Amino acid sequence: MQTQRKGRIAKINANMVTTEFDTFVVQNEVAYVVHGEQKLKSEVIRIKGNLAEMQVYENTSGLKINDEVEFSGELLSVELGPGLLGQIFDGLQNPLPLLAEKTGFFLKRGLYLDPLVADEQWDFTPCVSPGDKLRPGEKIGVVPEKIFQHRIMTPFGMQGISEVLEIVPAGRYNLKSPVAKIKDADGKIHPVYLSQYWPVKIPIKAYKEKLQPDEPLVTKMRLIDSLFPVAKGGTYCIPGPFGAGKTVLQQLTSRHAEVDVVVIAACGERAGEVVETLKTFPELIDPRTARPLMDRTVIICNTSSMPVAARESSVYTAVTIAEYYRQMGLNVLLLADSTSRWAQAMREMSGRLEEIPGEEAFPAYLESRIASFYERAGLVKLYDNSLGSVTIGGAVSPAGGNFEEPVTQATLKVVGAFHGLSRERSDARRYPAIDPLLSWSKYRSFIDEKQKEAGHNILRKSFDVAQMMKVIGEEGTSLEDYIDYLKGEFFDFVYLQQNAFDPVDEATPKERQIYVFNFIYQILETDFSFTSKDEALHYFQQLRQLFKGWNSNAYLSAEFKNNEAEIRALIKEKVAAKI
Repeated sequence: MQTQRKGRIAKINANMVTTEFDTFVVQNEVAYVVHGEQKLKSEVIRIKGNLAEMQVYENTSGLKINDEVEFSGELLSVELGPGLLGQIFDGLQNPLPLLAEKTGFFLKRGLYLDPLVADEQWDFTPCVSPGDKLRPGEKIGVVPEKIFQHRIMTPFGMQGISEVLEIVPAGRYNLKSPVAKIKDADGKIHPVYLSQYWPVKIPIKAYKEKLQPDEPLVTKMRLIDSLFPVAKGGTYCIPGPFGAGKTVLQQLTSRHAEVDVVVIAACGERAGEVVETLKTFPELIDPRTARPLMDRTVIICNTSSMPVAARESSVYTAVTIAEYYRQMGLNVLLLADSTSRWAQAMREMSGRLEEIPGEEAFPAYLESRIASFYERAGLVKLYDNSLGSVTIGGAVSPAGGNFEEPVTQATLKVVGAFHGLSRERSDARRYPAIDPLLSWSKYRSFIDEKQKEAGHNILRKSFDVAQMMKVIGEEGTSLEDYIDYLKGEFFDFVYLQQNAFDPVDEATPKERQIYVFNFIYQILETDFSFTSKDEALHYFQQLRQLFKGWNSNAYLSAEFKNNEAEIRALIKEKVAAKI
């Protein structure tokens, strides 16, 4: 509820407005710049004496000195409750489809809609009784939402143990109707609704314990899962130049990764890429549930043509929604594309605040802001001993593919896995274009460590021989080195690369990855006997072709087994030992 505290615009610098006030102002509170009938949402980012410097989340054209500003007394918050799944929001949690219905293709500034439909009825089933004691974030009841049982929880901001005074019977209720009354430790009575509000810049910590991420998150991308795995509740980044396949990789990951909920934050990407995501996702069918993928997806959309300041809010809105579903014991994957745009927005605002710049004019606090975002990932044990996780994957768009620039380096210091995309692999049509010699992961894989190391070694040997051949030619290398080169190329082509347009090869389950990797490991460890380089080249080309066909066969189908027998027969021709 807005208070009567007001101020006046004293200075305007693009989307940074300095406001003079007479009463008091709270850091990070939301304020509204009054422009005619419009009220433009802003956030206080710095207070100096009786001046509040605010970032405005809208276009500021037409604003004038002495225009009125109203302070709300509230922090920038999101509404959390049933109805989030399947939605497309902007960074301020306005539902974009509804906005488009009201204003057409060009969104009108100063128009804010409720993120959730307040009068929609939900089937509520209580899980507690009067007299029960509850901690913040504990389940009061459930409502069905898409494919999940959505937990209605004690408000996260409550302190200590609360007592249930009243609880409604099972039935249909809307977001405006209280479903329970609870008494806090101080004796104050609070109504509980199906939805609650939470400030986006404060992590939700209503859980028993935060655990070390250990279990691999299966993305079904072989290169990631086998060599550079991600853990449930872990963090990873995908830096790469424009056109290297970040968006396609993120879309396939969001579709096939073994998680319950996917939150996509398009924070400042080009409108064309975002539109492609918005068009594609509603039509995709989830391979796990055979229902629309949007049934377990939330999209936060802020394109490069929207106000720059809103990029920051889109990142925090997305991670808060991800934490909310984690509180229900679900595994959530947050994909941010791209954090570089968010960092550029920080740089722009820092310049307008006239702060001392750091490297490449980014603010000195760039690293701490990026770290605080990734730290909101994690695996947690809830009060009912169930586990929930938020895994964060951030795309980084370094100019010219330069991984030495500040945003990439700041990100590398805090993430657990680095999937570096390479222009060379992208140009060579090797998808995914993750460079296996540059990337790394701190998490364990489900592939045997010895086998994984053998894969890394053959790739390094193959690369070294390839570089040598560029200088002295193929004729200058020994047959043994040339075979190592062919083995590395074979491993790359048949395992590390995947066909995103093949319904079988686009996603490889864990069991198949283990089985095929073990088979390939034995091939890589085999001493083949060839009389010439031409014979070796021809042989590995045959082997590669058979494997490519094998990758398109459904796992353990008749075709799969027939192709495998054909591959084994070809190998047996060249070696005495059976594989």
